[in-house]
Amino acid sequence: MPKINSLEKYIEKAVLIGLITRNQTAEKSQEYLDELSFLVRTAGAEEVKRFVQKLDSPDQKTFVGSGKLQEIKAFIKAENINVAVFDDELGSSQIRNLEKVLEIKILDRTNLILDIFAQRAQTAHAKVQVELAQYQYLLPRLTRMWTHLERQRGGIGMRGPGETEIETDRRIIRDRISLLKKRLKDIDKQMSTQRQNRGKLVRVALVGYTNAGKSTLMNLLSKSEVFAENKLFATLDTTVRKVVVDNLPFLLSDTVGFIRKLPHGLVESFKSTLDEVREADLLVHLVDISHPEFEDQIEVVNKTLSEIGAGEKPVLMVFNKIDAYTFVEKEKDDLTPIGKEIYDLEYWKKTWMSKNKMPTLFISAKEKIQIPELKKLLYTEAKKIHAIRYPYNQYLY
Repeated sequence: MPKINSLEKYIEKAVLIGLITRNQTAEKSQEYLDELSFLVRTAGAEEVKRFVQKLDSPDQKTFVGSGKLQEIKAFIKAENINVAVFDDELGSSQIRNLEKVLEIKILDRTNLILDIFAQRAQTAHAKVQVELAQYQYLLPRLTRMWTHLERQRGGIGMRGPGETEIETDRRIIRDRISLLKKRLKDIDKQMSTQRQNRGKLVRVALVGYTNAGKSTLMNLLSKSEVFAENKLFATLDTTVRKVVVDNLPFLLSDTVGFIRKLPHGLVESFKSTLDEVREADLLVHLVDISHPEFEDQIEVVNKTLSEIGAGEKPVLMVFNKIDAYTFVEKEKDDLTPIGKEIYDLEYWKKTWMSKNKMPTLFISAKEKIQIPELKKLLYTEAKKIHAIRYPYNQYLY
């Protein structure tokens, strides 16, 4: 028998497509496409080229204009591209029209995030949450699944098999969604009971934009092995660990990261995971300060926290990755316009620490810089809550 050579991992080639609109500037469009590129890499594909078009609003039929679509089609055929990824959510008719013209797999931002979530889901709980979000995404787009079947005109006795198949599948999917929601409700009850049984301990939750370094910090503070990787959505399941600083024990939880244009269905599906944030006594908002748009990321996280009912909780602002932060030193006689790229860490410390009412700290979880100071700050803030919440409970250590 001849030996079978081990196959190399197949990597799909992708083109990224975005728009510049009245509500989205060229800079914003580029920033979103950078993030989309990171999502594509995380999903296991390779970006080959980006296409950007300036339109007042997305084309209702094909998202981009007909001329740009033909340009994309020519490139896809010439370069043997496997998948086209669009930066915004597409409707069922848009997906169907794009598939007809481009003749390759079409994904939008939501579908791509769902695919990454499906890859990363490890526990039964996460798998149920992801499956529910996938079915909720699929249901309104179901018509594209049956375009190969005959579609006849309406009227008595004139319904084609395509319509029958769609209705059958809709019913199956709705039944499946109902079953998954029931399962999630049961899981929610179990997890709620677990949270109630954790004793008289202050609960601290790590929150932040995806890839801000939450799992790395979790490993450092709790001395545990939580999966951490330089990819988006490395953590889907909430991990809770007991942490002791000096004589004060508290519970620390690592949660799923947030992202711009996060599909509403995902927030709904991950309600039970986000309950850890909702029920926490203190939030540690971790920010990747080395990211050029970290201020926008802070805004996204704050908005999401408000949406899930956790916007009023006490927060520690912790700026991570100071080891990766870079800036361009400007000469005194340089009269070119000033941009954010010239600000050093001292500038950010002065501005953020002076205008922020909440406690703020700059650290590097990877290089273990300022970690003793972070522990001291955590101790101070957790102790305040503990003294109010459990006035007669002595510390366990």
